[in-house]
Amino acid sequence: MSPTRDDNPLDLLREDLRDFAGYKSARSDKRSGRVWLNANEAAWPSVADGDGAVRRYPDPQPPALREALARLYACAPEQLLAGRGSDEGIDLLVRAFCRPGADAIVVAPPTFGMYAVSARLHGARVVEVPLRDSAEGFACDFDALAEAAEREAAKLVFVCSPGNPSGTLLPRASIDALAQRLRGRAIVVVDEAYIEFADGESAVGLLARRRNVAVLRTLSKAHALAAARIGSTIADAEVIAALQRCQAPYPLPTPCVNLALRALGEVPGNTTKARVATAMCERDSLLQALQGLPGVRRVYPSQANFLLVRFDDAQAALEALLDAGVVVRDFRHAPGLGDALRISLGTPEQNAAVIEVLGRALRAAAPAAIAAGAAA
Repeated sequence: MSPTRDDNPLDLLREDLRDFAGYKSARSDKRSGRVWLNANEAAWPSVADGDGAVRRYPDPQPPALREALARLYACAPEQLLAGRGSDEGIDLLVRAFCRPGADAIVVAPPTFGMYAVSARLHGARVVEVPLRDSAEGFACDFDALAEAAEREAAKLVFVCSPGNPSGTLLPRASIDALAQRLRGRAIVVVDEAYIEFADGESAVGLLARRRNVAVLRTLSKAHALAAARIGSTIADAEVIAALQRCQAPYPLPTPCVNLALRALGEVPGNTTKARVATAMCERDSLLQALQGLPGVRRVYPSQANFLLVRFDDAQAALEALLDAGVVVRDFRHAPGLGDALRISLGTPEQNAAVIEVLGRALRAAAPAAIAAGAAA
């Protein structure tokens, strides 16, 4: 089924931005020349820049990077906007589609906090439809998401798959049905920062029939380029063009682009795949080991590169890890997760250290807890 013109997602764009041209930088015009005097750049390279590679402003969307990312994510280059991590993609979507003080987004907590942060910074309301904590793990109520979006006339619905911190991979068929139901009403934004670690298909494949789907991808996780800040927003080509008009003039530093291109080569790419496979095996081993420790209430199944763990005494577990120099993420601030820590996957040696530290601390605490219970 092909998308039709009557479900044009640009109809959801802020009216005041529909004719907005954005800033036209010195690199916007595709020109050739020998002497470049159009961008007020320095005449000489910095003495700290040996080959003079960063004297010139970068291409806003370097074709080589855009094409490499499009090949990686199985989309057309014109369907992809590269930017400063997934965070910029979130910000651009909210900025372009939500009128300050008028529009809303829908999120499914517990989830990545930047959706709500971006919305609030832009004056958009945040409507929450919490995930359901079930025997199989956290589950998304897609009907409730759709009803909330319809009731609140929300412009964007953010779903994270695999979820952060839930680790849950959402069924692509359910995302498809949600987008179909909200066609002409809202954009369904699927954050796939951790999809490389999952046994499932990307929502990018839905773009052929759902023009109101946008997908966020990143090189920060599986590709180990977090500090390079290279993320992608993948959507209908007309949506991408509109987002680019809202983007800063030079979002991609040349050294980061060059690093990303090297990382996306065949040999580094094969190494990435092998390391992802190792991480997935480590995830299963760590889950089994954690489930066998006293004081661990629950370890949630995960399709990401982390595990969400509930403890009888999360503070004691956190302190034991910190005392051993192991830093994990405290999620007790999140609604419904007052006893939970999120543990990212490390190397096999680092994961073994987590088990050793927690095993020692929790086993030492178990007799005291039993005695206290008996006394009560």
